[in-house]
Amino acid sequence: MWIGFFVGSAAGNMLPVLWGGDAISVSGFLLSMIGGIAGICLAYRWVR
Repeated sequence: MWIGFFVGSAAGNMLPVLWGGDAISVSGFLLSMIGGIAGICLAYRWVR
């Protein structure tokens, strides 16, 4: 589940960079948090 958290948060943090934003911004933080939660959920379903 930690791997899901790290991969999800990294992917979420890279999304603002794709549209020209900054990784260290409010949108980067929020998308990183959403990606981390999604990664945990996917890892939980995969392990279960």
